[in-house]
Amino acid sequence: MSGAITCSAAELSALLGPNATAAANYICGQLGTVNNKFTDAAYAIDNTYLLFSAYLVFAMQLGFAMLCAGSVRAKNTMNIMLTNVLDAAAGGISYYLFGYAFAFGESSGGFIGIHNFGLKNYPTSSSDYSFFLYQWAFAIAAAGITSGSIAERTQFVAYLIYSSFLTGFVYPVVAHWFWSPDGWASPFLSENRLFGTGAIDFAGSGVVHMVGGIAGLWGALIEGPRIGRFEEGGRAIALRGHSASLVVLGTFLLWFGWYGFNPGSFTKILIPYESGSNYGQWSGIGRTAVTTTLSGCTAALTTLFGKRFLSGHWMVSDVCNGLLGGFAAITAGCSVVEPWAAIVCGFIASIVLIGCNKLAELLKYDVPLEAAQLHGGPGRHYGLFMGGGGKLLGAQLVQIVVIVGWVSATMGTLFFILKQLNLLRISANDEMRGMDIARHGGFAYIYHDNDDDSIQFPGMTPGSPLPRRSDPPAL
Repeated sequence: MSGAITCSAAELSALLGPNATAAANYICGQLGTVNNKFTDAAYAIDNTYLLFSAYLVFAMQLGFAMLCAGSVRAKNTMNIMLTNVLDAAAGGISYYLFGYAFAFGESSGGFIGIHNFGLKNYPTSSSDYSFFLYQWAFAIAAAGITSGSIAERTQFVAYLIYSSFLTGFVYPVVAHWFWSPDGWASPFLSENRLFGTGAIDFAGSGVVHMVGGIAGLWGALIEGPRIGRFEEGGRAIALRGHSASLVVLGTFLLWFGWYGFNPGSFTKILIPYESGSNYGQWSGIGRTAVTTTLSGCTAALTTLFGKRFLSGHWMVSDVCNGLLGGFAAITAGCSVVEPWAAIVCGFIASIVLIGCNKLAELLKYDVPLEAAQLHGGPGRHYGLFMGGGGKLLGAQLVQIVVIVGWVSATMGTLFFILKQLNLLRISANDEMRGMDIARHGGFAYIYHDNDDDSIQFPGMTPGSPLPRRSDPPAL
């Protein structure tokens, strides 16, 4: 703890009368006890702050689940909800066994960590269990981003395989590069930083969002679009989600959780910038929350009016996607940019998102939640114009290139292998029927979908009512 109270019995005894040595030892002992109490309190406050931030980031999983559920058709609701639960559960075990060690264990050449597998010899002098929990919440967020890209057509076993692989290996290696104190591109290196600065990715625009977005990009490309998403002539057909209410609920939960994602990345709060003043790390945390808010709000409004101009409609889903795109874009530089720059960042993020969506339609690329466009598209809008100079910009460009290359080589290969083994995509018949009834025993709730009339289940005659959750058809 900086500014610790010190006491010298030898110096103090010279100022005292009879029994000076005993009196000095007693006073210094009492001051030492008080100092230890302050130090303990500082550790407790910082760990409590980090745990609370971890809980906020974990709450984003509920946001992802609600957003995903509302964005898919009702016949796939249970499937997407189950995958979100398993992103957290499978990711928890794989990150405990391997992921944390690869990310933050002692480095092997700056590429990958090689210690603390299964939290062996943990806690350490530099990190405690609260730090592990916080980093686990980040890891499963990357997996959640990917699941939204390949929703409504992916085999359940593929979810388990890719989620464990992503959280246990692919994501942790990237985290080691940019967040570990000895990662090769980390700004925390004591010397020989990349271009003299290292790549600044404070809360994970690249490490989390780009990793999840690029993984989802390859999954969706290798699987191909959902049946009915594009006509033979190439015209895009909107396969809208079944619940705008769930989409909005999920968006607000993600907004709430982002205050643990970005400000929580400071990991400590009780650090004064100037002793005795009211300005300290708590002020930086507050500013980070402000820049996060402004970027998201700007992107939401820009996307709303931009899509209104292009489509002629005011769409709540556009606002929600724009908001999340603004959050994803500011995540890297949220701690170093000024509030006005966060507004610029949000505006550019929205333009990039709209452009990526148009490009996706032209390329017949289909993701139900626009995950790759939202998380993989926005770049770093800071550094060169914020006093960082060309070296910092160069480091950020290197970050983008190596993340795209690493995730493409690992996750692209994994999805390709799964496809070759017929473990990736469900059958056309199951996709048309809906994954809930085909793979999970029944619907999440009674509903009417736009394509209900074209779906026939075994044992049903045309015009008969759809099966209930409690009364599944004979399969």
